[in-house]
Amino acid sequence: MLNGFTIFMLVFVVVGVPVIGGLWHQTYKIGLKHKEKMANALSAQTAEKAAQYAAQTERLEQRVRVLERIITDRGVDLATEIESLRDTPLN
Repeated sequence: MLNGFTIFMLVFVVVGVPVIGGLWHQTYKIGLKHKEKMANALSAQTAEKAAQYAAQTERLEQRVRVLERIITDRGVDLATEIESLRDTPLN
């Protein structure tokens, strides 16, 4: 003997639960895609920053090499050169 509440519950279980499960599954997939896009964007940003830091490090290393060469090649004249640069007005 089926009353109205039993029929409602049967319809809810047979129809409602799969529909709700399907909607939850789609929402979950969309969330995963969004997280994947965010991870890719963060990865690209991190790679770009790493390249910038590498380029900056290379520039600094080149400057240090030049300074080392100046000091080792012309150590005696260095103080005189620095003083002449201080006396030169900046534009």
